[in-house]
Amino acid sequence: MSILKKFSPIIVAAILALLPTPEGLSPNGWYFLSIFVGVIVGLIVEPVPAALVGLSGVSLVAVLGLIDPKAAASRAWALSGFSNGVIWLIFAAFMFAMGYQKTGLGRRISLILVKHLGRNTLGLGYAVAFSDAVLAPFMPSNTARSAGTIYPVVSNIPPMFESLPHKDPRKMGSYLYWTAFAATCVTSSMFLTSLAPNLLALDIINKTIKVSISWSQWAQVMLPVMIPLFLATPLLAYLVYPPTQKKSPEAPAWAAEELRKMGRVSTKELLMLGYAVMALLLWIFGKQVGVDSTVAAITVLSLMVLTRVVSWEDVITNKAAWNVLVWFATLVAMAAGLKKAGVLDWLGKLVSVYLQGLAPTSVALLLVVLFFALHYFFASTTAHTTALMPLFLAIAAPLLPLEMQGKVALMLAASLGLMGIITPYATGPGPIWYGAGYISQARWWFLGVVFGGIYLAAMIGLTLVYV
Repeated sequence: MSILKKFSPIIVAAILALLPTPEGLSPNGWYFLSIFVGVIVGLIVEPVPAALVGLSGVSLVAVLGLIDPKAAASRAWALSGFSNGVIWLIFAAFMFAMGYQKTGLGRRISLILVKHLGRNTLGLGYAVAFSDAVLAPFMPSNTARSAGTIYPVVSNIPPMFESLPHKDPRKMGSYLYWTAFAATCVTSSMFLTSLAPNLLALDIINKTIKVSISWSQWAQVMLPVMIPLFLATPLLAYLVYPPTQKKSPEAPAWAAEELRKMGRVSTKELLMLGYAVMALLLWIFGKQVGVDSTVAAITVLSLMVLTRVVSWEDVITNKAAWNVLVWFATLVAMAAGLKKAGVLDWLGKLVSVYLQGLAPTSVALLLVVLFFALHYFFASTTAHTTALMPLFLAIAAPLLPLEMQGKVALMLAASLGLMGIITPYATGPGPIWYGAGYISQARWWFLGVVFGGIYLAAMIGLTLVYV
């Protein structure tokens, strides 16, 4: 890594801080914004682990007293993200993902679908997509879900038909790899808990405009659109990027043999399935019976450990979960700091001047389209959420009535999964599927434009109906 890239977050933050404070913003607000931009640059280029980037930003703001000059108040702000229920919900959901992998339940589900749907290549595409959809509500890391669970199964299929990255990739491999990637982008928007930045976005929404969105509210709005889009995705890939081999008689036999090797369904798998259903029911109906979604998740995690579906050692050594907890907790604090430092009010007034006079529906559509398109500049959905969600909410505040603000906020949050389709680096699983070599860079960008346009059109249509 070059020296310039390594120190780019510090350089950017320092240059901004040295510039004159803009009119309408306090010096502390300007310094905070400078550090915030430095954090975003750090999340994009990652000179150090992302969690350390966030922790460094929060620490610097607290040391300088930019949010509050009192030491105790600065400490309370810096640690506020760690007491956030959404962060612990994400953490617990990462443990559910580990349970799927440790017990083998995720792999078994994928193999069963391949066995029953895989007699032809289009059927294989649907088997891959349904495998992702079944796991999506319980796995907030689409990287763990798609790259960690689905990829190992899919990667075994094309070689059976002599479809390799360097030999006949279009025979089958290219289609299956693109379908798997496209499907996980849709499922990431289908459920609130299928993508960690969805939950991060909702926390930012709650802190910025005081609007709460539950699991069931998300599902009621998104499922009527996401289910048809999900069902169309394997077929669209089949038409836009067709495989040259249409039949796959060997795939069901291979899946059946792999299932035979796995043996009978284990007690741990059955327990994991039961806990997953329990968590889902509590996320949907918990509010009616007085059970918070985070409490439900932590309770189910405790049961998983007590019944030895996973061990306590598994919990404390799950680096990905603890890394995300620190990462997101610090980003939540930084995003909340934008409002406390007066940055959001200043930015909202600055940008909204140019949108004055537009009809509310036009403003809503413009925000959704821009939010989606700007993801071309981000290699991380988390960085995109942290940088742009507070800004877009601030822009919407003076231009839209409060009820419409909440609806537009949901549209912005719900597009986070879909926008992962546009580039090879736009979401976590992208580099894994692209890196396999079945799809060239030029073809991937072309498919990203085509499917990105279709997915954006779906969000535009939903915005028109819902907002």
